[in-house]
Amino acid sequence: MSRIHRRGSILTMPVLTILATLALAPAATATFPARNGLIAFQAQTDHGIQIFTIRPNGHDLRQITNVDGDATAADWSPDGRRIAFTFNECAVGIMDADGSDLSLIAEDPTMCQGDPSFTPDGTRLVFGHFDWLGTGLHEIWSMKPDGSDKRVVTGAGETDPNVSPDGRRLSFKDSDVGALWVQNMDGTGLIQVSPSVSVAYKHDWAPDGQHLVFSDNSEPGPTDAVNIAIVRPDGSGMHYITHETAPVIAYVGSYSPDGQWIVWRLVKDGLFTLYRMRPDGSERHVILSSATFVARNIDWGPAAQR
Repeated sequence: MSRIHRRGSILTMPVLTILATLALAPAATATFPARNGLIAFQAQTDHGIQIFTIRPNGHDLRQITNVDGDATAADWSPDGRRIAFTFNECAVGIMDADGSDLSLIAEDPTMCQGDPSFTPDGTRLVFGHFDWLGTGLHEIWSMKPDGSDKRVVTGAGETDPNVSPDGRRLSFKDSDVGALWVQNMDGTGLIQVSPSVSVAYKHDWAPDGQHLVFSDNSEPGPTDAVNIAIVRPDGSGMHYITHETAPVIAYVGSYSPDGQWIVWRLVKDGLFTLYRMRPDGSERHVILSSATFVARNIDWGPAAQR
């Protein structure tokens, strides 16, 4: 396990400038059942892509990484005390929820490893594994949070793997077809649960395990819209909860840990707005709005357990 070099302070001056321009509006994710905590996301800064946290009411925006490189794809541990993330596209890092104690737990110059996600009991992480100098296979692997005991889970797909709240199933995006898939953790029962619509990078399980949420059309053109849909793990009951028209884009982040909200990003008229809404698409509340600051790969974490 190796340490990641950090810049001097947790909040650099360029980020302070960004924060000063944000319009914060108080409110009137795999996500496991828990009390709601902070929302984590990545955003571009003058020193690479870094991870931020914010409260669901839009208060206390904070940059928690300041690494030499890019920190992306944050995923909260079930106890809300740690965050796993992708470092420089092809390594996996882990840190405390405030950004301290950063370390790399999966790094290899011959492989691309990323998109980490905790299992419901917090004892393992699943992650994408691409052996680009060896077998050439895209697979999903798992490991302990200290980086030990790495093993193959499935060779069926490699993007944004997430374990269901009951720990029995695995969901992921297939890079070839572009659809969302679900299978049992033992590799059986593979099901395509979304149409082949090139689903967007991020998806999430509802905390009760009854639904998954995703966005369609990951590479929209000027005449295409992107909307958020919900589907059952067996592929039935798919329906849209946003109904935007081109060129508006609605990118999902995750469910809240209590299952009562979905956090997501709206791109409209040059503005990037972080919202929360009910799982039926009602009650939209602005969390964060900015013309330049873009919250990506959004994950709503649980309140930290003591």
